[in-house]
Formats: sequence, structure tokens, C-alpha cells
Amino acid sequence: MCSGQPVTLVRVCVVRVLKDVLPFSEFLTDAFGRRHSYLRISLTEKCNLRCQYCMPEEGVKLTPRSQLLTTEEVLTLARLFVHEGVEKIRLTGGEPLIRPDVLHIIAEMRKLEGLKTIAITTNGINLARVLPGLKKAGVDLLNISLDSLVPAKFEFIVRRKGFHKVIEGIDKAVEMGYNPVKVNCVVMRGLNEDELLDFVALTEKKPLDVRFIEYMPFDGNKWNFKKMVSYAEMLDHIKQQWPNLEPLPGDETGTAKAFRVPGFKGQLGFITSMSDNFCGSCNRLRITADGNLKVCLFGNSEVSLRDFLRSGASDEELLQIIGAAVGRKKKQHAGMFNISQMKNRPMILIGGLGGYLRQTSLSGLSQTLPKQRRPLQQSLREHHSQNDGPKNFSTANLLFSNKDGTSDQLTHTDAQGKASMVNVGDKAVTCRTATACALVILGPKAFGLVRANQLAKGDALAVAQLAGIMGAKQTSSLIPLCHPLPLDHASVTVELQEEGHMAVVMATCQTTGRTGVEMEALTAVTVAALALYDMCKAVSRDIVITDIKLLSKTGGRRGDFQRTS
Repeated sequence: MCSGQPVTLVRVCVVRVLKDVLPFSEFLTDAFGRRHSYLRISLTEKCNLRCQYCMPEEGVKLTPRSQLLTTEEVLTLARLFVHEGVEKIRLTGGEPLIRPDVLHIIAEMRKLEGLKTIAITTNGINLARVLPGLKKAGVDLLNISLDSLVPAKFEFIVRRKGFHKVIEGIDKAVEMGYNPVKVNCVVMRGLNEDELLDFVALTEKKPLDVRFIEYMPFDGNKWNFKKMVSYAEMLDHIKQQWPNLEPLPGDETGTAKAFRVPGFKGQLGFITSMSDNFCGSCNRLRITADGNLKVCLFGNSEVSLRDFLRSGASDEELLQIIGAAVGRKKKQHAGMFNISQMKNRPMILIGGLGGYLRQTSLSGLSQTLPKQRRPLQQSLREHHSQNDGPKNFSTANLLFSNKDGTSDQLTHTDAQGKASMVNVGDKAVTCRTATACALVILGPKAFGLVRANQLAKGDALAVAQLAGIMGAKQTSSLIPLCHPLPLDHASVTVELQEEGHMAVVMATCQTTGRTGVEMEALTAVTVAALALYDMCKAVSRDIVITDIKLLSKTGGRRGDFQRTS
């Protein structure tokens, strides 16, 4: 009862009672009767990670700052939606915690009458540092993205260090009383589906809600049905370890199917957007960082609320625009295969499921490549045109042969012929690149199993690519006289070619420094080839690794090199 409370609290109670009695806002109710009481607002397109799963390989073009929503515009839209019945706002990105005014925005939203929940989705890199401020400002719920519990794999996925910062942020959230702390993990075959049980084990001692998300298609993520691990498959795998896994009652508008291992402190859930959509109970709307309203995460229809705001539209006019967009919302999304063909923004520009995993060319190349073997120079051209190489990388330099810049003397020996590291202190700092290749002749049996991804050890192409990149980064530890180099970029591809039953491994490395990266590129293809051999050796010992060679290098003092044969 509200009686006996101070006047302000009585007024709040009356408002809440009226909200329960009066019809829900017609502007936020669609043609199928769904009431949209949950709003996700992307605060920024920027991020302090460079995740392979959040951006297409070629990167994204960020919206000019002047076209992004200002602080006041964000708050104006939040007030409008809350007045119409929105009870929960989630702040997303990009990475929302890098927006300088994020605490101010949260504190102002906290003042909105009728807003019950403020949530935030973050990659966790800055979380431990800003968490006290978030708590004070009024954040109720936290979702933290974490797609691997293996530090090296985490670094491979996000192209930055920071695994331990994310773990620190999760622990800090638990320590400060957030219960549960939600951990989002997008599961992809060949990358992290082997960590399912490890993630579930996290819920034993901590109040975590680990949510496994089915891999979904967006622009630039090269979605492949075969890479999706379905809810049914994940659940079956977990039940083999914990057969007494019990379902939990769910929220009517919730996205996750919830479970708990009896006796565990936390719980787990599955977000089944692809295999078992929950469109019928969807109550979510999204506003992108540049002010576009999206009524469906998988829809490519958007309307700019920013433009109407800046043209002086009244609240009533804005509501008419919002109501028209909500009214056009379809009964359900188009299905996994259809939406994979639709034009839509990359995830980082939508502000959808934070930390949402997106496939790069980790594997599955055998499904997209032509059957006939292509000339090596053609493969090289395609490698550089399709890969997520550095922005200033010149394909023309690679495809044009310069004069031979080799020396008549060995450079890694001193006057007495003893091994000696080259002094590069007087060399200029330049952007240097190198590309190398190797052939792995697998034979028909191993080739067929790799192509069908049916090896008992798992996805051979994904393992080979990961091993190659890790090898490039460890070159100075493996080759005694190599200088340790900070790599700006390293990419490895493995192309299956039917003719000859072989795999062509290519690697490109780049650094900005005083010495080149040809050894890093050569090490990458060698280690990738060895990893592929190791994955296949159980089914065939008649595997040959051959033709390891440098294809090109650019940026050195001796001039560029391009192999012509």
C-alpha cells in the first residue's frame, strides 16, 4: 500500500498504478499487439577493441561526430520513450564506457519517472575502473561480453590484449553486489564451442548468468550455417556433463531459455534467435548512435529520429513517426537463411547484442572456393583484395616486381663468421609487409575429411589459421637471430584446391619498424602447415609439406621484392 508514505512516493505509486490500468501507448504497440517497453540505445560506434567478430574484415566507416546523437538528444529520446511506457533502457555501443559523458547520461536517465531498469552492455575492458561510478549513477544490470576463457584465443579474437581486465571487471561486479552478472558468449563451431563446459563451470561458485548466443548473420560477417552451433546441440553437450540440468521459469518477454545446474550459485541460458526465434514476444526497439530507430535487429528498415529532432519536430510529431515505424514491424524476422542475404548494418553500427560474435575467414573456405586449382598469382591477388589488410597496404606494390635488392654477403655473421644479430639502429622506420605461401599435399582421404570438416580433432582449417598467426607472433622466439617485432597486422588463409588434393597456405604480415617481416610470414605459413599436418596425421601419413617460399616484401631499404615464378 502507498498510504503513510511521503507525498512524492504516493505520487509515484499512483503513477505506477495508473500505468498498469491504462492502455499501453499506441505508438509503441505494433500490429500484432506487442508492447515495446524495452529500448536499447547505442551511445557510440567506437570501441577500444578491434574484434574480428564485431566488424567486417574491411573494417567500418564511422559516422562523423556531428551526425551522432548529442547528450541532450539521447536524453530527449529517452524521456519521450519512457513517458510512453518504456520501463527498461539498455546502453550499448560500440563500447558505451568509452563515451566521456556516459555517467552523466545514466544519472539523468535515473531521474526519469517510470524507468525501472538501466542496463549496460560492455566488453569489460574499462569496467573495473568505472564500475563504482556506474553503480552510483544508477546502473541496475550488467552484461559483459566474453567469448573465450583462453587468453591467447581472446587476444586473437579481439586483436588486442585485455583478457585479465575483463575477468577483473566480472569479479568486481560480483564483489559490488550485482546479481546476476550476465556474461554473453556467442558460440561458433571451430572457434569456441569446445569451451561450453568451462563457461558453465563458472556458474558453480559465482552468481553469473552465462548466456550462450547462437551465431547470427549481419553485414560483413560471412555467415555460414555450418558455423552455427544450435541451442539443441549446445544443450545436449552440456547435459552429457550435467544430466540433472534443470530448466528455470522465464520472463514472458525474455530472450534466454534459462537453466541451472542444481547446487550451482549461478545459472546459464541460451539465446536462440536462429533455431527457435522469440519474435512473438519481442518487446525491444533500438536507437543507433546516429539516431536511427530500428524496430527489428534483423530488419534493414530504419528511420532517422535525429533528423526530425534537429528539424524542430514536436514530441507529438516524433511519436507519430515512431508509431508508424513500430506499426510496420513484421510478425517475425525473415529466418536465418534469408537474413543472411539481406543488406543490414554491421553489428557494431547497430548496438545489438554486445560482444556479438561474427565469423571471419577462420574456416569454411572449402565451401566458398572453386573446385579447380587457381594460379598462385591469382590467389595472391584475391588474398590481398579480400583480406582485412591494413588501410595503407598497396596491392600494386605486391604485384609489381622491383629490382633484386639482395646482398653478396651474409648479414647474420660477423667478420669471423660467427652468428651475429644485425644492428638495425640506423635503418629508417617504414611500413613493411611480407607475404609467403606453402603447399600441403593432403591426399584424397584427408582432403575429403578436411573439406567436410569431419576430422575427429575438429576444424583443421580454423586450427591451422590460428596456429599460423600465433607462429608469426612468436617468430623471434623460434628463430634465434630475428628481431622481436610488434606486428601491426597478421593474416593467414588456407585455401583447399581439388586438383592435387592440396591446401594452399598464405600469410601476410605487416609492421611499422626498422626491419622486415619476411621471417614472420614464412614462420606463419610453416606453422600453419604443420598444424594442418598434425590435424590430419591420424588418417594419413602420406602428407607432404612443400613449396614454402616468400612471395613478396615491401618497405625495406633494399627495395621491394616480388616473386615471378
